[in-house]
Amino acid sequence: MTETKKIALVVQSGTIDKLYCAFILATTAVSMNWEAHLYFTFWGLSSLTKGAMEKATLPGDYKHLEETMKQNLKKMNYPTPYQMLKRLKQSNLVKIYACTPTMQMFGTKKEDLIPEVDSMVGAATFLNIAADADVNLFI
Repeated sequence: MTETKKIALVVQSGTIDKLYCAFILATTAVSMNWEAHLYFTFWGLSSLTKGAMEKATLPGDYKHLEETMKQNLKKMNYPTPYQMLKRLKQSNLVKIYACTPTMQMFGTKKEDLIPEVDSMVGAATFLNIAADADVNLFI
């Protein structure tokens, strides 16, 4: 019997392009029957607060492309980042972690977070998870 592969992603940005990148990689991993572990820290953590993903935008350098991107994604019938996250959670192969030091720094409370967050952990805990992963990426 083969061991389940794992991907560990550190999501440090909450911009729409970075969220799509993280969720596309996680979706691909899940489609390959891999576990996906996503650790949201710094500006990535802010995207886990209620209502934030729906407001995600492109960073300033690419702001002029945002409307075209959103129109093209709509034409493609592509899900929003939050819709992707909800679908990922249905797989039972995805774990979402909120960085506790970042929560403290930003004054974020557990009740501020979306219900899809599995755990609030520090870097040491996530590093132990990532140490067992086959692939580790920083987004």
